[in-house]
Amino acid sequence: MGRTADDEHARERFIAIGEIAAEVAHELRNALQVITASAYVARQNPSASAPHITKIERHARLAHSIVDDLMSLARGEPAHAEPVLLYDVLVAARAEIGTGTARWNDAITPADVRIRAHAGLVTRLFHALYENAIHASSPQAPTITTRAWIEAHSIVIEVGDDGPGVPAEIASNIFDPLVTGREGGTGLGLAMARRIAAAHAGGLSLVSTDVVAEVAEVPSQTGATFRVTLPRRR
Repeated sequence: MGRTADDEHARERFIAIGEIAAEVAHELRNALQVITASAYVARQNPSASAPHITKIERHARLAHSIVDDLMSLARGEPAHAEPVLLYDVLVAARAEIGTGTARWNDAITPADVRIRAHAGLVTRLFHALYENAIHASSPQAPTITTRAWIEAHSIVIEVGDDGPGVPAEIASNIFDPLVTGREGGTGLGLAMARRIAAAHAGGLSLVSTDVVAEVAEVPSQTGATFRVTLPRRR
């Protein structure tokens, strides 16, 4: 017998749950590494432990939010959205990225543009794009440019870098789970980023730098550019 629509839907849900479980494990590992390191440093000098305890508390809250946010995706729930300032999302997405790992350029028009989104999930989306650019460019620190503008029915945000670009052999399936162009990469970040965009009734795609230069009216650059499109909602 052939596969039914219900069978296909169940298969897709099973794959999605597997992807999300793997991403939860990856994200929690990062949070736990910070917690473990901060606890170690605090133990070495108890009298100066306050900032390290604050960091432990912040990452413990982050771990809880990771589970809550990503498991809602696994259940197929639409993202709980509210108006948020795009610039605040971008700043939050860079908060856990080490200083000196990238140079940042922003071209957001208008500067106070708001998106209707789940702030935690969309922050993870842009964090994944930023991390991807940094790891792809390592050991060099890339220049990462974030552009945003409003179109008739959508808000378009593009994240571009001046790194080596996406290898041609994986460009067509760069968003598939476990596909990665770097040694030691998990191949989960971009897959999860696209799933988050879809949960907002939006999309995520890889675009050429020639298209970026034409649309955004800025100089073209080498490297990879990813486009996030979100519905324009009032």
